[in-house]
Amino acid sequence: MNEYGEIVNMWRNWDVSSADAIDYRLNNFRILFAYHSGRIENQAITFNDTREIFENGKVINYTGDPRAIFELGNQKLCYEFLKRKIAQKEPLTARLVLETHNILTSGTYDERRYIERGERPGAFKKHDYVTRREEVGSMPEDVPRDIDELLTELLDIPRDGLIKAAAYFHLRFEYIHPFADGNGRVGRALMNYLLIINNHPPIIVHDEDKAQYYAALEHYDRTEEIIPMCEFLAAQTIITWRKTLGREGKRSTQN
Repeated sequence: MNEYGEIVNMWRNWDVSSADAIDYRLNNFRILFAYHSGRIENQAITFNDTREIFENGKVINYTGDPRAIFELGNQKLCYEFLKRKIAQKEPLTARLVLETHNILTSGTYDERRYIERGERPGAFKKHDYVTRREEVGSMPEDVPRDIDELLTELLDIPRDGLIKAAAYFHLRFEYIHPFADGNGRVGRALMNYLLIINNHPPIIVHDEDKAQYYAALEHYDRTEEIIPMCEFLAAQTIITWRKTLGREGKRSTQN
C-alpha cells in the first residue's frame, strides 16, 4: 500500500464521530489549516497570531493589519461551526455554503464591496467578478443554479473516488466564483467538510505550495481537466499527515 493509502486507512480507523473526537484528532490540524488557508490570500497572517487566536482567543499587543485578525477569528468560529455539522453528518447544501461564507468573511469586506456595491457576507455575489487568467466566474444570476447543480453531482461519491470528488468540487466552486470575496477560504473549508463527512482525512493546502495549487486551478479553467488537482491534493494529504502516520506506526509497533 502506498503512503497516501496508509494515511486514508489511518484516518478511517479513528473515531471522529463526535465533536470531542474531532477536536482530539484535529487539534494541531485546525491551527495549521487556518494559517495556511488564510495566508494563501493574505500574507499579513502569521503562524504565531493564528495559534494565539485559536488557543487564547486574542493576540496581545498586536500592531499589524486588523483584517488579518478578523480573518483568523473567523477561521476559529468556522471550525467550531463545521465541527458540529460534521458530528451530525449534515450533507453539504447551499445553505451550509452560505452559512460558512458568512462566518469566514464577517467584518472583512472592503468599503467598495460593502457600501458601494452592496455585497454581503453570507450572500451570493450581486455583481460580475472575474478571476484568474482565464477570467472565469458564473454570472450573478446563474450562481444559485450552478451551486445547486454542483452539490447534486456530489450526492453519491464512490468510497474510492473521494480525492477525485474533492478536486472536482473545489475546481468547480472556484470556477463558479459564487461570492464577491472569500471564495478560496470557503472553497478550501468546504472541500475538507466534504472529505471528512465521507470518511477521508482533511487536507492543508500549504502556502509554500500555492504556485502548484494555482497552476492546477488554472489548468482546469483552460481544459476542464481535474487530474492535476487530484494529484496535488493527494500529495498535500501526504504532507499534511505524514508525521502523524509515523507516530501511529511507531506506537502500533511498540504495542
